[in-house]
Amino acid sequence: MTMSVNRRQFILGSAAVIAQMGLARHALTQAPKRFAVPTVDSLTIRVITDSTYDTDRPGSSKWVKIRRTPIRIPAGNPAVDWRRTLHNEWGLALALESRMGPETRHLLLDFGFTPNALLNNMEYMGIDGAKMQGLIMSHGHNDHFGGLPGYLDKFRSKLPDDLALYAGGEDNFCNRVVQRGGPGLFTDTGVLDRRDLEKHRVKIVSCEQPTVIMGHAFSTGMIARSSFERVGAGALVEYYKTKGVGCDLPDANAKAEGKPVADQQIHEHGTCFNVKDRGLVVISSCGHAGIINTVRQAMEVSGVKKVHAALGGFHLFPAPEDYLRQTVAEMKTLDPDVIIPMHCSGPGLIALLRTDLADRVLTSTTGTEYTFGA
Repeated sequence: MTMSVNRRQFILGSAAVIAQMGLARHALTQAPKRFAVPTVDSLTIRVITDSTYDTDRPGSSKWVKIRRTPIRIPAGNPAVDWRRTLHNEWGLALALESRMGPETRHLLLDFGFTPNALLNNMEYMGIDGAKMQGLIMSHGHNDHFGGLPGYLDKFRSKLPDDLALYAGGEDNFCNRVVQRGGPGLFTDTGVLDRRDLEKHRVKIVSCEQPTVIMGHAFSTGMIARSSFERVGAGALVEYYKTKGVGCDLPDANAKAEGKPVADQQIHEHGTCFNVKDRGLVVISSCGHAGIINTVRQAMEVSGVKKVHAALGGFHLFPAPEDYLRQTVAEMKTLDPDVIIPMHCSGPGLIALLRTDLADRVLTSTTGTEYTFGA
């Protein structure tokens, strides 16, 4: 994918598509409903899969405890062969451990591109896949759900009988394609087949509306597109099923005239925690709807005005510099204590953050662990 994107293409892409299709515009712009969110004492985020790796050099922050998995045999895990190491790939997978008094929750948020990287890194980092109590899928791109089927193959028999996958909505299961060659020639980019979930007895919980997840976390629900941010050009989406696989959005499909159209990620959602005495930790995963929109949504639905941390993929690697500068300026107004760009955020954004918000930005790599709160 080219890294040079015309500003007009990047910023106006979603407006043109929504105007063309009439895709529930009110649902993407109306103010979300507020609800009571839980408060946790602490949150630990372990980066199972990201795009880069760093050595286990010391990390420091006044707000966050940071630990990195060593590049060679991890402490406390001598069974791992010394010839193995962590795998990096384009994608993101996070293990979330939250504590509320004596109660602990273990969640997996996204699953990376491949089961090979996911399972290798979980074992290498000492993350027990059998402890997970719930699963979250941020959106329907295969670099975020690709490792899920392999994870279920290995661990489903050890997981809770009522295991649920918290998905943003029907759009998360759409087939996505890219155009290759001449007009009408498309290549599939992957789709999560719900039959695999049914086979493994995984219940799907739709989070179109803000939703409490396992009593500790909460989903933003559909993210209102209220800032300057727009979804950039990318894959095309099909709002119909082919041979029983895909999504079923008949209204959207009718407006698309049964053809693949530009992907707006209408059911992408953010995963959030309210950490006691600290504020919101907002995880965007890929941030197609915009990191500013995502954080604002979390603040609006929760009623919590203090943002402790914004982290995840911000999907700004193809954005032009003026767009990046506007993002940084808006981030300043949100005033988070910590900013941790991951995955698809891009080196341009990190360079600007290091200049303008150097005391707040932390860089993420595969194998990093962040602990927020007590």
